Order: sequence, then C-alpha cells, then structure tokens
Amino acid sequence: MRRREFITLVGGAAVAWPLAARAQQPEQVRLIGVLMNRAASHPEGQVEMAAFQQALQQLGWTNGGNTRIDVRWGENDADRDSRYAAELIALTPDIFLAAGTLSVSVLQHVTRTLPIVFVNVADPIGAGLVNSLARPGGNITGFMLFEYSLSEKWLELLKQIAPSVTRVAVLRNPATPAGIGQFGAIQGAAQSFGVEVSPVSVSDAGEIERTIAAFALSANGGLIVTGSASATVHHDLIIALAARHKLPAVYNGKYMVTDGGLISYGPDFVDPFRRAAGYIDRILKGEKPADLPVQAPTKYELAVNLKTAKALGLTIPPTVLGRADEVIE
Repeated sequence: MRRREFITLVGGAAVAWPLAARAQQPEQVRLIGVLMNRAASHPEGQVEMAAFQQALQQLGWTNGGNTRIDVRWGENDADRDSRYAAELIALTPDIFLAAGTLSVSVLQHVTRTLPIVFVNVADPIGAGLVNSLARPGGNITGFMLFEYSLSEKWLELLKQIAPSVTRVAVLRNPATPAGIGQFGAIQGAAQSFGVEVSPVSVSDAGEIERTIAAFALSANGGLIVTGSASATVHHDLIIALAARHKLPAVYNGKYMVTDGGLISYGPDFVDPFRRAAGYIDRILKGEKPADLPVQAPTKYELAVNLKTAKALGLTIPPTVLGRADEVIE
C-alpha cells in the first residue's frame, strides 16, 4: 500500500470512529419531578397522571425510556408537600409538574431556577407565582384553574335548581387570594339573584361543621363550595353536612358529585395535565417558562347527581339536565 493511500485510510477512520462512538451513546434521560395535590389512592389523581403520561408519550417522551417520572402525592398537606419538595429537588430533575397552588408554592421555595409547570392553580398572580399571565417572567408557568367570573355561574346554577334559596353560605379559604376573589365575585352578583351571601371558612373541620349547622337553622339556605385545597381535603365532610341538613349545594369539581354531592360546574381537571405535557416538551427542548403564557381552561363540565337531588326533594330542571356532561343516577 502506498503511503498516500495509507494516510487517507487512517484519516478516514479517525473521522469515522468518533461518529460511530457518538451513534452508540445512549439517549439522555430527562427527569420530571411531579408533586400532586391528591392522595395516591384517589381515582381522579390516577386518571390525571395517566393523561399526562399519555400526552408526553405522544410527543416522544416515554417514561422508563428517554424520561423518568418521579411522583409524590402531597394530599394538599403543607408538611407533606414540603417534605416531598425536598425529596424531589434532591433528585435534581430537569423540570417539575405541580398540581394545585400549595404544591407550586412549596416548590417555589426550594428553587427559583428549575422550570415548574403548574396545573389547576386558581390565582397564579395573587399567589405570587407569576408576574403576569402573558409574561410569567420567572421559572414558573402553566394552566390556571378558572377565572373569577365562573363564581357567578355557581350562584346562577344554585338558583336554577333551588329557586326558593335566599340565603347562601359560601365555603372558601380566606387565607388565599383565590378564596377572597371567588367570594367577592359571588357577593357582587348576589343582589341580582335576590340572595344574601355569607362566608364560611374551610380551613378547619370543626369550624365547617359548626358554621353549617348554625346556618341550617334558618330556612331557604343553600351552599356554594368554591375551589380550594381545603375544600378538597374536607369535601367528604362538606357533602355529608349538606345531606344531613338538607342543603342544596353547588360544587366546583365533578369528583365531588361522583362522591355524593348534588351538582357541580367547573373546569375539566384532567385536560390541563394533557396541555401541561406540551409545555414540558417545549421547555425540555429549550424554551423558557418566562416566555410561555399562563393559559385559562378551555373545557368546562356540568355534573348532576339525581340520587342526591331526590334525597333533597329537588327536581332538576330539564334545561339543566340537557346541558349536563354527566348525570349520575
């Protein structure tokens, strides 16, 4: 072999070897830390996580393949959430998915740099999570739970199913901006519906029970259960009290009607998990949370429990049943 041919052969191999070595390198595995606001045993939480993973897979991210998803179930408990946030940050994930305001807030305390995509947060600006909806500005963005105008629809719905109601107890968390905002929207619409509204704190089970029992002593009462972590935690108690005191109640989530509540109107809690997968895909590919706008819900659901209506002696109007996405018999 002539010298020139030998040099050409060796030079070609020198180029080929690194290319072959790079081709054989395994694909980078991206770690996604997830902090949920439900219990691991909650059926709705399992559906939400399944929807999230399915949407990620459709975008090319497979759990156990090019991604690893580590999930913690905080159950809207501040101490548990804080402990799990510390566990997740120790894993050095590439990005977080956080469900509910409390989950996002505890993650915000442990990192101001790692990207966080949230779902089902009532008031991200009021909670201090983002600077604005259009330009979040930091390491956090996501999908908000609803706009405060939805709160008026709960009052309208209550009057449609129970026209005799003139007094409404509004269960909300006064310690959060969302609790204040939702009650304010209902209070602002109360006069036009001919009702008097009064706030009930949902931060403590004993207070909920005492206040609803006292409220039920007078006639023509009804309940509105606004969206909050506390209402989620105490929803079984609230549903039981509404049944015990024969109070028609409107809830913010379909799962409460599935568990025995009368009627609910609110966003589809599962859909934001699918949409969050899209944001996580974009961030993992190089976009920044600060540049991705916070988005409002696009799907709302009306659910009715006819068994509960019968127990309360109520007949749900055909106009309401005709709009219902789910009717439980």
